[in-house]
Amino acid sequence: MMNFTIRQEVEADYLITEQVIQKAFETAEMTDYNEHHLVARLRKSDAFIPEFSLVAIDPKTDAIIGHILLTKISIQGENQTHESLALAPVSVLPEQQQKGIGQALIQAAIQAAQNAGHQSIIVLGHASYYPKFGFKPTTNWNIQAPFDVPVEALMALELQDDALKEVSGTIVYSKAFFE
Repeated sequence: MMNFTIRQEVEADYLITEQVIQKAFETAEMTDYNEHHLVARLRKSDAFIPEFSLVAIDPKTDAIIGHILLTKISIQGENQTHESLALAPVSVLPEQQQKGIGQALIQAAIQAAQNAGHQSIIVLGHASYYPKFGFKPTTNWNIQAPFDVPVEALMALELQDDALKEVSGTIVYSKAFFE
């Protein structure tokens, strides 16, 4: 297990963070290679919550080696709208992957969201990876994406007991996701 620390991203980190994100996705299977641009757009949107933009730091070099972002989304049902968070993206430099950094970032983001009183987190990601953090298919709650996605890749995590029990509908992402 590598030694690293996690802290909130600050404005001075933005450019370096974007480079880390870009490198992290260079070899990814499912990518449009624009995740770093997405993060830049999300930071300028009303969906951005600075406390939920976290970086992993290598204490030897003080370099940013990973990043995670949770942003505001909502789930629009027939008669109600529920606030939620989107986990996207989580990035770790290729040479630092498989060392527990992504896992630690996800756990730190979940803890921060839970501590802040948020109800749920939605992720579009690997169906075999996110369940170990408690994510379950959104089909459990009749929650769907506003676009075509593999049903097993869209998952939700309840941060409070039964937080999604009465929730169903379509996820409304920030416009920044589609620019």
